[in-house]
Formats: sequence, C-alpha cells, structure tokens
Amino acid sequence: MKHFNRVTIPFFLMAIISSCISNKRVMYMQDLEEKEPVIINEGNLVPYETEDYHLQYNDIVDVTIKTTSPEINDIFTFSAVSEQMRMMSGSLANSGDVFFLNGYTIDNQGNIELPMIGEIKLVGLTTKEAKELIGAKVKDYVKEDEAFVRVRLGGIRYSALGEFNRPGRYTMMQNRVTIYEAIANAGDLTTLAKRNSVNIIRQYPDGSKTHKINLNHKGLMASEFYFLKPNDLIYAEPMKVRELGTGVTFLQTFQLAITSLTAVLLVINATQ
Repeated sequence: MKHFNRVTIPFFLMAIISSCISNKRVMYMQDLEEKEPVIINEGNLVPYETEDYHLQYNDIVDVTIKTTSPEINDIFTFSAVSEQMRMMSGSLANSGDVFFLNGYTIDNQGNIELPMIGEIKLVGLTTKEAKELIGAKVKDYVKEDEAFVRVRLGGIRYSALGEFNRPGRYTMMQNRVTIYEAIANAGDLTTLAKRNSVNIIRQYPDGSKTHKINLNHKGLMASEFYFLKPNDLIYAEPMKVRELGTGVTFLQTFQLAITSLTAVLLVINATQ
C-alpha cells in the first residue's frame, strides 16, 4: 500500500497540473515568440491574391442611384420598400433584414435586376467595379455628371460554430468587422476553445478555402484575416481537456483527481 501511494499520488499530482488550462492558452494578442506562426495552415485552393472582396452568389448589395431628374429618381428607387421602411432601425437594422427588404440579392446566375436597366451580372466584381458597371448603364439615361451611383454590401454576415458561448449566424451592420469583434458579438469563445488554431472558412468566386489562424498572436492584426469578409465561417475547435474529460480550472481538476483516487483506493482496500 505504501508503495502504491509513492507511485500513485505523484502521478495524480502531475495529472492535475498538466490537465489545467493555463492563461497563456486563452489570452488574445500576446507577444509570442517568432517561432510561433500567425497563419498555421492553409488549404490547397489559391484564389485571387487580393484583399478586395469579390461579390458572391446570394450576397445582398445596396444600390443607390441619384440623378438630377426627379422622374428618373422615382424609377430607380426600389418601389418594394418605401423610405419610411428604410428609417426603421430597431430590430430590422440590427439583424440586417432592412437590407434584405430594400437591397438586391445576387441570384444563382450572379445577376441583380435593376428597374429600367434590367439584369446586371455582379458576381466576382468588387463593389467599386460594380459601381462603375452600373454607372455606365445609367449613362444611357442621363449625362455622366448628372448621376450619382453607390454600391455597398448589406452588412457583414458570418457564422460562428464550435466553442462559442453563443454559436450561430450573425449580421453586423458595418463595412469592416475585425475577427475579435465578430467573436465578441458571438459571446466570446469558451474556456475550452483552442484559440491558437481557429478555422476560418472563406468563400471565393472559385470556391471555399480553409485557413487556420492564431488568435493568441498579436501579429494577427497585420494579416489579411484580421478583418472578416462576408459569409466567413469561424469554427473554434475544443482543447484536448474536453476529450479527456478533465476539469477546466485547477479546482475542478483537483476535485476530479481526488474523486478518482478515492475510488481507486476503495477498490484496492476492498480486494485486500
């Protein structure tokens, strides 16, 4: 029995210490050593090497066209939703539904349909290129210096899966959203989340690509993944402690170890 205690007790103490989650594994934006990479791994797909977002199928774009002619302005105004609906901020604005009501959804052929102009293919274009294309069509009805065209995305839509406190699909009514803002919007990551290896599945005109990023690394702010792009999917994997079934904090792990050790000792005493 004494021999058992000399072997077992140190073993359980080592298990307690090793199974607890250190602060280094849950803190964001640390000054880590250079040997720890910011971008851990990437998939095989190599799409356009640019930071500009290219419009995708099912994206919602807000197109505003103003001219010096009130009659033409009435034609280009999206008649399905009045200006009064546009002013309804509340829950519609927060959820992004206001853009769904008075924006234009890119269909499965990559087109949107504008009043009087008809169908225009926008998939694969940046918002700047889409603005120039629509502006060229508007020139058929008014002079170039008599028209104003604006094209913008209907907020940043993304999905948060895995070790989030509030996983789900979200829309943030901003032109730019950082990865940390998106995580905060989803209730932050759980303590068990593997912050140094988070997956971002990003859509490109040619397909989707998975990137692994290190949220613990301060250098992430200088990478292309610091800002989310529309339709990004963030998946946070759990740490090994969940698979092992150990506690998250030292106290939880200690209690689990004591319970296990007590059970082992009772079995040994019963068999002797």
